[in-house]
Amino acid sequence: MARLTRTRSAASAIAAAPARLPLDVRLMNIAFVLVITGLVAALVVAGVLWLTRAPTFTLRSIEVQGTLTRSQVPTLRTHALPELAGNFFSIDLAEAQRAFEAVPWVRRAIVRRIWPDRLVVQLEEHEALALWEASEGDQAGMTRLVNTFGEVFEANVGDVDDEALPLFTGPEGRAAEMLAVWQRLAPAFAAQGRRIERMALSGRGSWRAELDQRVVVEIGRGSEAEVAERTERFLRTVGHFTARYRQPLLHADLRHADGYAIRLRGVSTAAPAAGPGAVKSN
Repeated sequence: MARLTRTRSAASAIAAAPARLPLDVRLMNIAFVLVITGLVAALVVAGVLWLTRAPTFTLRSIEVQGTLTRSQVPTLRTHALPELAGNFFSIDLAEAQRAFEAVPWVRRAIVRRIWPDRLVVQLEEHEALALWEASEGDQAGMTRLVNTFGEVFEANVGDVDDEALPLFTGPEGRAAEMLAVWQRLAPAFAAQGRRIERMALSGRGSWRAELDQRVVVEIGRGSEAEVAERTERFLRTVGHFTARYRQPLLHADLRHADGYAIRLRGVSTAAPAAGPGAVKSN
């Protein structure tokens, strides 16, 4: 009985094993799969080419969004539209973004597709807060603009009231730092009825503010907090001397460790940090 059982089990195993196909049949199956795969790939490529060329998907409108005061539609049409290529599917959105951001006064652009034939462009403009002149480098002396983020950008300066903007002069790459210091000092001077017309930062890090009525304040070196503290201390006490001598301020030097020196019209004074000091006539 045991021998008969083994014989039947072996027969069952042989019957369950799949028959191996001949080599030519297997090669034919592989060739068939390759042909089908090639046909599907060709259809996909043809479909993509059709989508990129079909007039049905030609871009028919571009909607511009955002609060715009400087960027006019004719300017956008002249500068950006010639750089756009392709239809709804084939247009490169990154290239389209760069094209709009190359337009004067445009700081940032976000470009989106809207089915089936429209682009929406969200624009953010630069808001100019100051004029900028680099004190060194290839662009030294060239007048550009500084926005609210401390970024230097190029645009037609004649589009803004340059008399209302302060002028920053400093090393290339320091505009954001100068904007931060100006935003700290401008309110302090404004409280004294003064306006900063020009701020200069030397290559060695020394600050100077030129005010209206040709008043010059040499502030000296230091961090934003140190410069602000030194200036605010000066502004709290300088009114004592201008009122005492009834003469306008011409020049102030805050670079002294124990106080500051000022020059009034017709009078020269020196003020230590603790209080008023000696007065010398010119």
